Amino acid sequence: MRILIVGSMSGPLGQAAKFAIARGAQIAQTGAVGEALAALRSTPVDAVLCDLRQDILALLAALRDERMATPVIACGTERDADAAVAAIRAGAREFLSLPQDPLLVAAILAAVADGERGLIVSDPAMAATVARAERVAAAEASVLITGESGTGKEVLARHIHTRSRRAQGPFVALNCAAIPEQLLESELFGHEKGAFSGAVARRVGKFEAADGGTLLLDEIGEMDIRLQAKLLRAVQEREIDRVGGSAPVRVNVRILATTNRDLRAEVAQKRFREDLYFRLNVVAICIPPLRERPGDIAALAAHFARRYADVNGLPDRRFSGGALQRLNAHTWRGNVRELENTVHRAVLLAAGGEITEAAVELADESPAAMAPNGDGWAGRRMSDVERELILQTLRHTSGNRTHAATMLGISIRALRNKLRDYAAAGAEVPPPPSGIAA
Repeated sequence: MRILIVGSMSGPLGQAAKFAIARGAQIAQTGAVGEALAALRSTPVDAVLCDLRQDILALLAALRDERMATPVIACGTERDADAAVAAIRAGAREFLSLPQDPLLVAAILAAVADGERGLIVSDPAMAATVARAERVAAAEASVLITGESGTGKEVLARHIHTRSRRAQGPFVALNCAAIPEQLLESELFGHEKGAFSGAVARRVGKFEAADGGTLLLDEIGEMDIRLQAKLLRAVQEREIDRVGGSAPVRVNVRILATTNRDLRAEVAQKRFREDLYFRLNVVAICIPPLRERPGDIAALAAHFARRYADVNGLPDRRFSGGALQRLNAHTWRGNVRELENTVHRAVLLAAGGEITEAAVELADESPAAMAPNGDGWAGRRMSDVERELILQTLRHTSGNRTHAATMLGISIRALRNKLRDYAAAGAEVPPPPSGIAA
C-alpha cells in the first residue's frame, strides 16, 4: 500500500503513519495541497491521509475535477468535528480521529486499500497454493486469483510479482470495487490536459504507472461491462488510450486479477465478458479460506502479535494454550483480515507475560447465535436473512461501517450499497458514530 500524507509528520498524524508502515505501507509526505496534487498526477497512491488543518476541501474538489479517485482520509481531533463532516460530505472516504485508536487505523486502512502483508504459510493446503503460484511466477501469463474476502489474494499477487522477472519493476494495485464507475477509466488509462473540464494537467493512469512491472486488478468482477471492452484491448494489444488522447501509448505490463465472485457465473449472466475472462484466466489460483487451512492460524497469529506489539511499544508475548485453542476453534468468517484485527485487539488488552484466553475477544458471527433461537433463520427468505445479519452486525459495531464490513467479509462499497437499499425500503439503519456521514 502506498500512502501520501498531506501535513506535518510530527504528532498524532506521524503516529498514524507509523501504524500504516507497520501494515507494510510505503509513505510519502507533502506539506501542502498543491504539492500533493502534483505528486498524485505523476505517481498514483492507494490512499491520502490529509490533516484537516490543510485545505482538504480544495484537495477533494481538485481530485474530483481531475477525475482522480484516490481515497482521502480526513485526519483531525474531536474539536474538528464540523470540518470532518464537511470533508465527508465533500467526498472524503473516512474520518480518522487523532490521537487514534490503533484498531481503527488498521480497519480503515484495510477497508480503503488492502495493506501489504508478509506471506505466512504453515498449512499444507496453503503451501500447495503458494507452490502453484511460484511455478508460474516467472512466466508472463495473466493470473486470476480467486477466494473469499480477506483470504490474502493481494498478498499472493505481490508474492508472484516478487518471484517474477519483473520484481525490480513497480507493483501497482487498483481496487475496481472502490472506484466509482465514471472515474475508473481515467484511473486505469490516465488522461490528457484538457480532456474534460478540470483536467488541468496530464495525469498518468495505473497502466502507465505499472510499465515494466505488474498491474493488479483487484476485485475485477466489480468492473462495469462497458469498460471491460477497453480493458480487453489493453490486455491484448499492450497499448492504452488516455482519455482525450490522440494516439495510443505502448505499455509493458503483466496483469494479475483477483475476485471473490464466480466469474463463470458472471459470464453466464452477461455481467462479465467471456473473452476478457479467458484473457485473464490463463492460470487460475484459488486461495482456500482460513477455516480450510487451520495450520496457518497459529503462525499468522504469532506474526501479527509481534507486529502490533512493536508498533504499540508493547512487549512481545506468546499466546497461551487456551488462547490458541480459542483461535483455532473460531470459524473466521472474515478470514485472515478478521484474525489480524482480533490479534491486534488481544495485544492491546493482554496483561502479564502472555496473551491469555481472556484477551481474545471474538465476534460470534454464526447465524444461529444471532437469531432469536437456534433455528430462527429456517424458512425465511435469503434476502431477509442477509439484511438482518448486516443490520445486527452494524448495531454490534455501534454503526461503524468499516468494522462491520470487515466482520462480514465484504467491501465497504458493497456494505454501503446494501444499507442504501435498506434505508430506501424503510429499514432502520444505525447511524455512523460521532455524527459523521456514511
